[in-house]
Amino acid sequence: MTLRVLHVDSGREWRGGQRQVLLLARGQREQGHEPLVVAAPDSPLLHRLRSAGLAASAVRMRADWDVAAARRIRALIQTWRPDIVHAHDARAHALALGALIGRRELPLVVTRRVPFVPRGRMKYGPRVARFIAISHAVSDALQRGGVAASRIDLVYSGVPTPLVFTPRDWRAERAWAAETVLCGVVGAMTAEKGVRLLAEIGERLPSELRTRIRLDLLGGKATGGETLGGVEAYRAGFVDEVHGAMVGLDVLWHPSSAEGLGTAVIDAMALKVPPVAFAVGGLPELIVDGESGLLVPAGDVAAFASAVSRLAGDRELWERMRAAGPKRAAEFSVNRMVAGTEQAYRRVLS
Repeated sequence: MTLRVLHVDSGREWRGGQRQVLLLARGQREQGHEPLVVAAPDSPLLHRLRSAGLAASAVRMRADWDVAAARRIRALIQTWRPDIVHAHDARAHALALGALIGRRELPLVVTRRVPFVPRGRMKYGPRVARFIAISHAVSDALQRGGVAASRIDLVYSGVPTPLVFTPRDWRAERAWAAETVLCGVVGAMTAEKGVRLLAEIGERLPSELRTRIRLDLLGGKATGGETLGGVEAYRAGFVDEVHGAMVGLDVLWHPSSAEGLGTAVIDAMALKVPPVAFAVGGLPELIVDGESGLLVPAGDVAAFASAVSRLAGDRELWERMRAAGPKRAAEFSVNRMVAGTEQAYRRVLS
């Protein structure tokens, strides 16, 4: 049975959630379904959807209860007549609720990507037919917020196997020595992603290692060189071909303080770049500690620095984790994510 699915995502930047919407819509089309994605005007998601030949509609979504935006989405519902509406972030969730007033027959599915306890009875009440949680950590947070476990489906995020045609040689680009230990941080350069902790981590590294480590920051808007806790760092800004930029790293630093799952970590493992991360959110479900990466207690920058030192100083451990990464990453495939989402839809529609 072919399904018509109206997806709503309000993100204005290219982050993990927007990547998942693109992959899901593309996977659904390949399965013979008809996805239509509502996205913010001039957003990276909208441009990528259209470049991929996927149906997309631009709607400006200024706030959670933006009446004009809800009316635009409602008009799309009336003319396009989807079988299901799927909201992918908090603002899209609120706008979909507004657009569906009086349309009780049309089910709403909401994907939750953050491991925070939700607030607000109205948004998380029975009008949402199913919640999709991207990890057990997210599911647990929903349940602590009052959502019954029977209304939640666990569907892990999925990423395609990275294909790298032109790997970047950061040592050559930056004139760094061959013996440099090349580490990287990938994603949004925000406080919750742990960027403010980088200097503290650097300060706790052994002095000899601190002089050998170089740190690439792949994401955000800032560019240029700087020093973080005695470690020479380079901000590359937003990198479109991020896999080619990641593949040359020796170690991924992932000091996030809250993470629903962490698709950058999946990419790193697939590219044989062992991650070091705080054991927060869904990361312990993703990284097999001591096998495909190293986990340390949440917020413990000394333990984080110690784990980096351990990987940098133990070649056998590093090689073993490199070898284990792709197999572990393959468990979080796009096909699995698309199939799990469809199963959630079928439960609703049945």
